[in-house]
Amino acid sequence: MNNNQINKITEDINFIKSIYKKLITMLPSFDITDKDILPYGLKPHTRSVSWLVEQVITQQTKFRAKQLGLDDVSFDMPDTCLHDCEIKIDEKIYYINVKIHNVAMKENKNDIAAVEKLYMQYAANSSYDLIYTCFGIGFKDINIKFDPDYLCLFSPQFLPIYVNPRNDKIQAYYHHDPVYRTREEFLKLLRDSSKSIILKPQKEKD
Repeated sequence: MNNNQINKITEDINFIKSIYKKLITMLPSFDITDKDILPYGLKPHTRSVSWLVEQVITQQTKFRAKQLGLDDVSFDMPDTCLHDCEIKIDEKIYYINVKIHNVAMKENKNDIAAVEKLYMQYAANSSYDLIYTCFGIGFKDINIKFDPDYLCLFSPQFLPIYVNPRNDKIQAYYHHDPVYRTREEFLKLLRDSSKSIILKPQKEKD
């Protein structure tokens, strides 16, 4: 097993965690709208607010980049992209996917990513290492508040792999024990776990 590769990913996760710990102390609670628009508030489902809260996190990361010691943050990504933002420090880019968990609800397995998309990205770009960052929120009526005690980061490369056969997406708990594996082992596991990945035959050499 390539321990250097595994140690690098672990160090990157710990570094990004330190940044987001600082950000949480800066994030304000906020109202989604006003009582005249939503007089009965929002249903307590994460999907009611997830995209908007993710935008708050990524935009606040960029807005407070200097305070956080970052060179730049980009969040204008295509909808098909696996990551929501790119954090840049010196010559290094960290690829971040932001997730949200309602701390008032029980933790269940969540869809993490489509197997084929993960495989294609990891196979095509050897320097691409995705970091999932899950923030905890509480909300009541129209107000959103970030939980300073909930912050969960992980790499898809270290996930306990379970593929939902209905949609061919990896499912996992945000809090889980990592399974350390190399990139090559990860790619093989994705291929073996999914019927959607069809490898193109190699061309014969002349």
